[in-house]
Amino acid sequence: MRQGFLRKFNPLKILTDTQIEYIHTTSLEVLESIGVKFNNKKACEFLKNCGCIVDIDRKIVKFPSYLVEESIKKTPSSFSVKARIEEDNLRIGGNRLYFMPAAGARLSDFKTGSLVTPTLEKNNIGVLVCDSLETVDFQASYCPYFELSDVEPVMLLAESQASIARYSTKVSRGAQATDSFIWESQIANAVGKQLIGTMEGAAPLCFPEDAINAAFEYMNNGFPLWVTGGSVMGGSSPVTVAGATVSNNVEILAAITFIQCYKPGHAILANDFVIPMDMESGNLFFGALGCGFHQMAFNQLYKVFYDIPTCNAMAAFPNSKLIDYQNAFEKTHLAMSAALSGANMIAFLGSVSQELAWSPIQAIIDNDAAHIIGRYLEIFEINKETIAYEIIKEVGHSPGSFLGKKHTRDFWQKEYYVPKVFDRTSYQEWENSGKKNVLTRAEERFFEIINNYQIKPLKDTEEFEIKKILKDARKYYKKKGLL
Repeated sequence: MRQGFLRKFNPLKILTDTQIEYIHTTSLEVLESIGVKFNNKKACEFLKNCGCIVDIDRKIVKFPSYLVEESIKKTPSSFSVKARIEEDNLRIGGNRLYFMPAAGARLSDFKTGSLVTPTLEKNNIGVLVCDSLETVDFQASYCPYFELSDVEPVMLLAESQASIARYSTKVSRGAQATDSFIWESQIANAVGKQLIGTMEGAAPLCFPEDAINAAFEYMNNGFPLWVTGGSVMGGSSPVTVAGATVSNNVEILAAITFIQCYKPGHAILANDFVIPMDMESGNLFFGALGCGFHQMAFNQLYKVFYDIPTCNAMAAFPNSKLIDYQNAFEKTHLAMSAALSGANMIAFLGSVSQELAWSPIQAIIDNDAAHIIGRYLEIFEINKETIAYEIIKEVGHSPGSFLGKKHTRDFWQKEYYVPKVFDRTSYQEWENSGKKNVLTRAEERFFEIINNYQIKPLKDTEEFEIKKILKDARKYYKKKGLL
């Protein structure tokens, strides 16, 4: 099993217990009196039989409070997910933190910020790079690009899942668009792994047909579900953090209730993906302080109050168009606030320029940052050895030195993280080595990875099955007139 990072202190709370209770009770009131649209007749009829008040024509489902609270209690506080190899299995929940890469539409040139539409081969390389990075515990869907020049849009998710199966042994997420969940589930089963499936809302207060069909499929396969709202503060949810927290909570609790009614005890990862709108321009305000406040409130509500595992996805997407100081700051302040407040999964590595782009060079740099964020959670040990009284006594006063002591040799790497691409040289060493910056060092590591990193290959029977599934998917979409 992958270890990730273990938080050794209680999650940071930014709200009082009374404020959390206020958010919860207001959410119950919205669920009971306003309801959520479930754009799926089968789901509406099912929820009506479970005790919800359902307007079948309008597909509006109103959830009684007792049913919602029962469903919260049925949701596991942790769960395991099977990867292609045992060493990459995950146990999600508790105080454990995992990282995952972000995704972007196109490939960002790390020197200029120019965007190009990648090929499937470039996508395969991106998956391979992510698999090689120590802090990548989980692969996203659309991984890492959601535009490919040589793959039809309707086949993108199936091909992406096939790429992950071939070039990564890690757990991955399944998506929901255009019945992709059919083929993604089949590919996962073919290689003996589980997906974390997706049930993603369409704010405000709605779940579309695809999301609900995907939830049925993933539950029937026994796969955990990634449940998310995905609203814009000031657009599809209230502009205030408190109001957006309620609106988002209503959507996720509606999904949780549906899932626990259909399959009691089913594993859920509650994801926070709520972003402010920049009211001066109308653009989405990625990297904003409001994202950090929202995910901290979300983690306190879900991780601490509901005891349901959480993912935070907002740290994945900076507004910066380049690999620069703004990019680093926007991503790191959001990832750190997520980590400190209790997130079990953080989407982080590789993103540039909102959701427009991804870069393997950025992912390699972010790997160092993720290591450091994770080490903050693990803090440092205080015991007889680390308190070092005897060695302090032995060295004594100046000009005494700890440099040659066994204690120093034993502990220096344990106490700190030694970065792989961040520059740690002196000025003179830096100048003599050609003045390499972090981009140059990351590029060198990129070529080292793609030339030397070895992935456990699929069996011939597994590869044959994947090709058959992709062929069946193309027949399916051609029959529907989508190819």
